[in-house]
Amino acid sequence: MIPERYGPHAYALMRIVFGLMFLTYGLQKWGLFGGQAAPFFSWPFGVAGIIEVICGVLITIGLFTKPAAFLASGEMAVAYLAAHQFGLIQIGISGGMPVQNGGMAAVLFCFAFLYIASRGSGIMSFEGAAAK
Repeated sequence: MIPERYGPHAYALMRIVFGLMFLTYGLQKWGLFGGQAAPFFSWPFGVAGIIEVICGVLITIGLFTKPAAFLASGEMAVAYLAAHQFGLIQIGISGGMPVQNGGMAAVLFCFAFLYIASRGSGIMSFEGAAAK
């Protein structure tokens, strides 16, 4: 059992890791990490890549964390519903549970970012450093 006094550190680590992982999804849409580059302002992948890169950086460093996480959470909700649940964007199997339709990451990102949006940047962040 981790003592409660380490809660702020565990939360900061969660925020940083989720922010970095979100950033890598965005960079994939720009052709990095084995991804196929989408046109920059194309809908939906180019726009999603821009949101993921900007919000991923902001969440990771803890700057404008609440609005960035809220936007990221909304993007993941739309991505799950449009691409995975209803198959409006043809990327694979639609319908069923997230484990069946490839939407697990979108669901996890959505709710992790919703939590971060409600809690803020915490320690080890630009906002936390500026408050001191």
